[in-house]
Amino acid sequence: MSHGRYELSQRQWELIGEELPQPVSREDGKGRPSRSDRELLNGIFWILCSGSPWRDLPDKYGPWQTVYDRFRKWQGLGVFERILSRLRLRLQQDGYLDLNTWFVDATINRAHKAAAGAKKKKGLTRP
Repeated sequence: MSHGRYELSQRQWELIGEELPQPVSREDGKGRPSRSDRELLNGIFWILCSGSPWRDLPDKYGPWQTVYDRFRKWQGLGVFERILSRLRLRLQQDGYLDLNTWFVDATINRAHKAAAGAKKKKGLTRP
């Protein structure tokens, strides 16, 4: 099966598909069948990777409102955090990630106004 530029391959889908909430089926059989999670996730990736507004989502991913609503729902449920954790664990297990090299640098160095090209005020003396 070929996939588009921002779409998941079968192998990628197999790695993360289990992290998505299972759909609730209606017992009465009424209503429209929902779009597949994979299709919606591909639409979300298209938006995130392309930088386009939600309203510009190609029709093949479904109505932009549906994709956006699912994105917000999954965001609220922590789905994307679980996916990232799963992928991070997989990379670590496969030897591609060494947590000993991870660090966060929160250093903030403010430059003086003059360093940014601001004009010096005349007549001011330093104490």
